[in-house]
Amino acid sequence: MATLRAQARGACGWRRRRAAPIGHRAAVSRPALVPVQLRLRAFRGSTAVGRGLLTRNQLRGPAWRRLFPDVYADRDLVLTHALRARTAAAWVVPGAVVTGRSAAVLWGVDLAAADEDVELTLPPGSHPRRVPGLRVRRAAVAAAQVHRRLGVPVTSPELTAVHVAAALPPDEAVVAIDRLVVARVVDLASVRREAALGRGPGSARARAACTLADGLAESPQETRLRLLIGRGPLPAPVAQYRIEHEGRFVARVDFAWPDRKIALEYDGLWHAEPGQFARDRDRLNRLQAAGWRVVFVTAADLRNPAALVRRLLEALGLAPVR
Repeated sequence: MATLRAQARGACGWRRRRAAPIGHRAAVSRPALVPVQLRLRAFRGSTAVGRGLLTRNQLRGPAWRRLFPDVYADRDLVLTHALRARTAAAWVVPGAVVTGRSAAVLWGVDLAAADEDVELTLPPGSHPRRVPGLRVRRAAVAAAQVHRRLGVPVTSPELTAVHVAAALPPDEAVVAIDRLVVARVVDLASVRREAALGRGPGSARARAACTLADGLAESPQETRLRLLIGRGPLPAPVAQYRIEHEGRFVARVDFAWPDRKIALEYDGLWHAEPGQFARDRDRLNRLQAAGWRVVFVTAADLRNPAALVRRLLEALGLAPVR
């Protein structure tokens, strides 16, 4: 499995790792020795011991992080969900296929955090042992639906999207599909075709999520905002609307009601990046000069949907007369 190469080596192929700074009276511990063959690598402990690179006692030292039984990694190797999924499929549960949100991570969309359980699937009739950090299910996966990604078997992008949608709450299922489509891992039409073939637990939920997904949102919060609007009395906006004025491009907005010249923008944390404030101001000035009004929505607004819907109705001139 691919890893980074060692950056420094000492005598006999070992790299001496410097000890952390210590207080004046603290006990001085000997620096850990890291064989260059294991530098920034994940590895099987039994293999490292068998090759004479480490002893069993050294494996228990601070230089290593235990990922799973007999699976270790250099403590300086960044721990990711992808790393844990690859090592689990290769060494802990041989013959398993990486599925669900773990498969989405291997396809490049981070739907699972580094420390969340890795999702694997074995054929029916298998008897996997319980391993902390793994969620292993038994189900048939057609050979045509299994690809190799980063050195391990993983479900196809389409089946991955359907599995994820079947397992998540409704709104989060739509968010996940949108993210996979926007990342160009899969196209929405193929996911919908795959979902239409599904049977069993979660299949109806997956089809419903595919119906609601549009593959246009540039952030999860945009998808959540679109779903919130769709559940209320608001007219449907146009997503990712391109605004032009006097034949010139002005801006592309998250949502728009063109007939009323009302734009809706989700205001995320990225707007606080250096220089972004000035760019946002310039963009807002251009929109206003073109005769558009912009309504901004934040994460706090999404937590109070009733108030947000009232504000949007007022902006659209649709609020009931008191």
